[in-house]
Amino acid sequence: MAVLGLFLVLAVFAPFIAPYDPIFQDAAARLHAPSPAHPLGTDNFGRDILSRVIWGARIDLQIAVIGVVFPFIIGTTLGTIAGFFGGIVDVIFMRVVDVVLAFPFLVLMLSIIAILGPGLGSFYIAMALVGWVSYARLVRAQILVLKNSDYAVAAISLGFSRSRVMFRHLLPNAAAGSLVFVMSDAVLVLLNGAAISYLGLGVQPPLAEWGVMVADGQSFISTAWWITLFPGLSIVLLAFGFSLLGDALADLMGVHE
Repeated sequence: MAVLGLFLVLAVFAPFIAPYDPIFQDAAARLHAPSPAHPLGTDNFGRDILSRVIWGARIDLQIAVIGVVFPFIIGTTLGTIAGFFGGIVDVIFMRVVDVVLAFPFLVLMLSIIAILGPGLGSFYIAMALVGWVSYARLVRAQILVLKNSDYAVAAISLGFSRSRVMFRHLLPNAAAGSLVFVMSDAVLVLLNGAAISYLGLGVQPPLAEWGVMVADGQSFISTAWWITLFPGLSIVLLAFGFSLLGDALADLMGVHE
């Protein structure tokens, strides 16, 4: 939480913390090494790396959070319905899951983004269309077990509606594994978001995003290593924070990953 809190503070207070405008270009300061004036150096356009890393925290945190919210909502809803009703509903659900899993994750995402066009909106849609499968499978497996439990049978016997039994009695007890998986999935979404931006299909220049910054610096890796090093370290550190929080939640909830 401390690691994630640090990045959250940077994101929220970026206008007050960043020493320079992240998109301001200073031709006289091109490719300057780290110095008191520019603690993390400058890039090939003379933009301050520290300021761009700080502002990049806004976009990359947004990618990690929004990129898991929609798959989580879609996956848990579909998994609950399929596990509760079973029969033909479950069969159709599993065939759809098999179709999605038949394609490599990143290749399918790239195909969807290529169809929709580059940008964060396309990335979120692609994540929602592809990423729900893992959540749905986790929740479905739990619902299949819990729907035969005493409290579920009692709720049905009392005449509660199916929607109430599913979403007020079963889902809260089945969602623990999914909540833990959200943290691990946030790491995957963060890395995928950076990779998509690196390939030019995500965040578009001149916005400050860590994957874009790594791509900008790849041509100068031997002479201006700081352009790629610091945004790359930021990606690793933020992913590390999500991973640690996921482990802590797993211990707290007694979930075995």
